[in-house]
Amino acid sequence: MNRLSWFNAVSLTLGFAFLYIPMVILIIFSFNESKLVTVWAGFSTKWYGELAQNEAFLNAAWVTIRVAVFSSTLATVLGTAAAYVLVRGGRFFGRTLFSGMIYAPLVMPEVITGLSLLLLFIGIGLDRGILTIVLAHTTFSMCFVSVVVSSRLVTFDKSLEEAALDLGCSPAQAFRLVTLPIIAPAVISGWLLAFTLSLDDLVIASFTSGPSATTLPIKIFSAVRLGVSPEINALSTIMIAVVTVGVITASLVTKRAMVRQKQDELAAARTE
Repeated sequence: MNRLSWFNAVSLTLGFAFLYIPMVILIIFSFNESKLVTVWAGFSTKWYGELAQNEAFLNAAWVTIRVAVFSSTLATVLGTAAAYVLVRGGRFFGRTLFSGMIYAPLVMPEVITGLSLLLLFIGIGLDRGILTIVLAHTTFSMCFVSVVVSSRLVTFDKSLEEAALDLGCSPAQAFRLVTLPIIAPAVISGWLLAFTLSLDDLVIASFTSGPSATTLPIKIFSAVRLGVSPEINALSTIMIAVVTVGVITASLVTKRAMVRQKQDELAAARTE
């Protein structure tokens, strides 16, 4: 067993400090009494009260949450289906083209993706709003879901599906009753990743959003150009809290599913 060297310990410490100390400072200054974000003047929660009365930020937050939920759910369904076809479909005509289209958004610059989607929506006469943002976020996030689910399907024991088919299940029933529960941790991870990507996106949303639908990253970016206000610190703190709760919840659900899977495998092994 390799022991943690001082170099690795220092590197990890500096790396985590670089990532998380700015977030900690942001959270601390969201409770600052002063309007100046760089001068500490005492503890106060008044900026959260000011944020609760800011309709522009609240409307943008509501749009962002709806877009993230809808797009991540749709991306999870499509990404899981695409991963299943790629892993279980074998060799078929157009497989290379299909896999290339699935993975293209991973390496495509977001500016190009956003511009191409904008031209598409204009070409078909679709007004920009929540629907166009959902479609755009689904397009680029489903490939991430596909990668996550594919990695789990590659290591999946196909004999379990074959056993379910031998016992009288249809392919759809075998997938729903056997395959899906086993790959559920990967599906949940994919949904969480798609939700986070949608919540964080600025570039693609700036191309596909309209006056009737402005996401929170766009609103924050527009406000920051005029100067950082304590309300933005408070809003960012709330977003960090929401993401943290989501990550912890997903981790607990994934861990419980893995424990249940191991218990089922042990029970199946004992009955053989």
